Parts: sequence; C-alpha cells; structure tokens
Amino acid sequence: MTANRTVAGNISLSLDGRVTGRGGDHDMSWVGRHAVADAPRDLMTRMIDTATTALLGRKNYEGFAGYWPQVAQAEDADPRDRAFAQWLDKVEKVVFSSTLTEATWQNARIAADDLVTEIQRLRSEPGGDIVVLSSHTIIAALLEAEELDRLQITLCPELVGGGIKLFPEEMPATSWSLTDLATSETGAVCLIYDRIR
Repeated sequence: MTANRTVAGNISLSLDGRVTGRGGDHDMSWVGRHAVADAPRDLMTRMIDTATTALLGRKNYEGFAGYWPQVAQAEDADPRDRAFAQWLDKVEKVVFSSTLTEATWQNARIAADDLVTEIQRLRSEPGGDIVVLSSHTIIAALLEAEELDRLQITLCPELVGGGIKLFPEEMPATSWSLTDLATSETGAVCLIYDRIR
C-alpha cells in the first residue's frame, strides 16, 4: 500500500454509535444544532486546508450537490460554510455509485473502479488528503479494507435509539491515537483519531 496521502473519514455520530436516526437515511435532525456550532465548523475549515479529494456515496453526493453550491454564493452564510461550499465546488469529487451514470457537479466523476482499487490509485497520485464526507458505507468499507488512516468524528450528545450504526459487528480490530479534541457550546465533541499501524 502506498501511503503518501492520508485517507480520512469525516462523520457525525450519536452517543449510541448511529449515523442516522430511526427515520432512515435522511433522519439527521439530531445533528443540526451541533453541525452549526463553532467547533465542527472550525474542524471543517481545517479539513479543507489539507484535502484535495472528496469521496462521496450516491446519497451524499445528491444531497451535497443540491445544497452546497447555493451556499458558495450566499453572502449571508457563515464564512466557514461559504469557504467549505467553495472548496466543494473546486475539489476533485469521486462518487461511488452503482446506479449513477454521470456526475454533473463540476469536478465530479463516478469512480471507475471498486473502492479499494480507486483508493490505492488515488494514494499513488500526488495531492493532499483524501476525505470521505459523511458516507458511512464508504468509511466502514475502508475500515474493513484497512485503508482508512484518520477518523474525524463529531460526537453529538444525542441518544437516537435506532438507525444505522457506523461500525458493523464484523469490523477488524484496530488501534487509534487521539490527535485532536475540541468541544462545542452544544456539548458536541470533535475528535480526530489517527490509525496506529
């Protein structure tokens, strides 16, 4: 494995380990007030300083493409949100989908290879960090394939009582080192863990 580029997974997580609520894929109401707090926005700003490739699953690609391009031009948006939106417009976006045939957002493309092959190819190319944006299936698959170097988790002080878990039962055992920690005014904790290899 060539490891000259860091592969990071960025995601919000509930106290009971969920990435969605009981209502399914789009039940993210429990994240809202935490996502707009200072610490998660500051984490997002630091992340885009070093990342040059974004990985998205189909659902997140469609959701992000439907929301963020307008924020890039919104003068009343928080400057950190606007900077993230402008970065998203410009950055290389690799979309993993078995149903999409084209990606119409600028600088986006559908992955030509399977996830692990694509990651290994991206690692071998010059560039900054490769970040998975909120796509829990990609994060879990990269963990299973031992291709994830960093976990950036916004741990929200919410017990959602159902929904999709980030970590499947069959996850291989790995060790991680806490490299950064910030707390928000809402009680959310932004954690950055680097993989110990």
